[in-house]
Amino acid sequence: MAVQRLVAVALLVAVTAVAGAHLRGQTIGQRAPAFKASTELVLVNVVVRDRTGAIVRGLTKDDFAISEDGKRQTIQTFDAEDLGTSPNVAALDAVKVLGGALKAVPSPSGPAASGASSPAGPAPDLRGRRLVVLFFDLSSMQTEELERAVVAARDYLTKQLSAVDLVAIASFSTALRVDQDFTADREALLNALNRFNTAGGQGFEEGATGDSEGTPDNGAAFTVDDTEFNIFNTDRRLQALQTLSEALSGIDQKKSIVYFSSGMSQSGQDNQVQLRRTVDRAVRSNVSIYASDARGLQAIVPGGESRQASLRGQAPFSGTSVGGQFDSLAGSQDTLTTIAEDTGGRAFFDTNDLGGVFTQVIRDTSSYYVLAYASTNPARDGRYRRISVKTTRPGLKVEYRAGYYAGRDFAHSSRKDREAQLEDQLLSDLSATDLSAYLSAAAFRLSDKRSYVSLSIVVPGYQIPVNAKTESSRASLDVLGVVEDKQKRPVGQIRDTVHLASEGLADLQRKIVQYETGLELAPGTYRVKVVVRENVLGTYGSYESDLQVPDLKASPLKLSSVVIGTQLQAGAHRDDKSPLAQNGQKLVPNITHVVSAGQHLYFYYEVYEPGGTSRTVKLVTSLTFFRGRVRAFETPPIETNELSAPDRQAAVFRFDLPPGALPPGLYTCQVNVVDDGAGAFVFPRFQLFVRK
Repeated sequence: MAVQRLVAVALLVAVTAVAGAHLRGQTIGQRAPAFKASTELVLVNVVVRDRTGAIVRGLTKDDFAISEDGKRQTIQTFDAEDLGTSPNVAALDAVKVLGGALKAVPSPSGPAASGASSPAGPAPDLRGRRLVVLFFDLSSMQTEELERAVVAARDYLTKQLSAVDLVAIASFSTALRVDQDFTADREALLNALNRFNTAGGQGFEEGATGDSEGTPDNGAAFTVDDTEFNIFNTDRRLQALQTLSEALSGIDQKKSIVYFSSGMSQSGQDNQVQLRRTVDRAVRSNVSIYASDARGLQAIVPGGESRQASLRGQAPFSGTSVGGQFDSLAGSQDTLTTIAEDTGGRAFFDTNDLGGVFTQVIRDTSSYYVLAYASTNPARDGRYRRISVKTTRPGLKVEYRAGYYAGRDFAHSSRKDREAQLEDQLLSDLSATDLSAYLSAAAFRLSDKRSYVSLSIVVPGYQIPVNAKTESSRASLDVLGVVEDKQKRPVGQIRDTVHLASEGLADLQRKIVQYETGLELAPGTYRVKVVVRENVLGTYGSYESDLQVPDLKASPLKLSSVVIGTQLQAGAHRDDKSPLAQNGQKLVPNITHVVSAGQHLYFYYEVYEPGGTSRTVKLVTSLTFFRGRVRAFETPPIETNELSAPDRQAAVFRFDLPPGALPPGLYTCQVNVVDDGAGAFVFPRFQLFVRK
């Protein structure tokens, strides 16, 4: 079910001093004093070799000097991992580490799934183990390329697997899948490999830009532009690598991901954000990525490959086609080189012997040192910081990753980073709640199969910091939300930025910020989740709840939601499908049900198909207000014999209580609706607080 209409209006709604004080007192009372101290350590894996290339063992902390961007750093922790001298640990057959990564990457046609979660319980002690993940990118490899990668992996398992190795197998096609979690059982690993269908390689051909020059003449009238799909496809593959790295973050030892693919192309700067995030997560998780191009050794043919039709245009005769093929090949390998080198791994190209990647993994993980330091640079600007490691002993060569990306706070985040952070909060199973947010819904029937659902999202104004340096940096809120049906399919989305009016910032502490939107839904049960972020400090808030759109077919008296408000917004757009918007004015729902005695109090509700099968419209309605069990106030009854909105078969009722009609106090409001034509009645109730 698609969203038919999305309306968004930013409003500042006044709230009582009593309610504001209550909110502030409740928030402060819930915050117990807490003192926290933490140190973020940077881990660097170092392999030391002598002049002959042999690994050097037995070094100590004093044999190393480490610097960051040219500034000397203090090594706080030091560890030496030597798998050659590890005790016999063959008794450990399997350990569950990657189970939480199964739902990490959504399919293109399905809803966004939640992020990976770490396995429950403490992290397993895998000291003295070599941890290797064989990751097959089925979305990029052709049939023969997948077969070549599987054969290389099978040779590694049968000929090079040792007692200290724990190996896992994962794959990615339309979604990330863990085919075999970490185990030392060779038979289980081989069985997982044998389950790969060598005809299942999808092998998407990247790089088409819509220009027919130099493309195979296959009879098509034009060449499809795949640029946008390439961007999306590359981001999803990078996200799969990021998810695997995050799933391995609970293990202290060095981890290696052997990534089999057929290259990975970027479209300009579009994939840079996800690329940096992937490298950053891998570095922070102490994961090295070894990229292997499963295409093997390739020949560039001027006229194109024999399996393709002849090339169009002048490109085959001018050399342009050859240059384009070289550029495309190099471009698809550059990203793999970046991922491998920046995470401390290696990239392997232009060879039909894919087993060399396993030899390199074994060499790099047989004996290495783990250095950890706390950076002296406190800036959280997200910039790349270069690392330099040297030994005090002459004649030795050290191998290590070149650097890492520093943490980035909200003030230094780019627009793409902020958008990704907002989406992460929406997809997270446990979103941040530092900013209080609340959502309320009201449903109005449009037809038997559709209802208009008005959504109101409110945030306390006192929780929104105000930056008055420039007009452009005034307070604003980002709102992101999704409505899902029972099958977790998205049926409605919310995305907007609310810029607060500068004239209302002076007394923002005494107000709430209310965001209005709406969408059309069929009757049923839904799940709605919204994430709100204020854009000064980057504080997040979230709200998640079930949303019930009633099916009124079987109801003897079909009543909509009852909405109360204290403001009428002028200038409502005529295309606004909300029943609350009529005659150029829109009723602003009061979510808190706290009003001032000096304000107008508006009520709005609808009755559908009054009279039932008799078709006789005779409705009587009124409002009654109780204080305890005492009737304190009652409006005169209103009787109608016609439909106010015949297109929706609805009788519309509006009440306007003038200021001072209700003395200050707590009331129970009862809405009395009697349908004489159908012999039915309803008396819904809710509470209302009137302040002085």
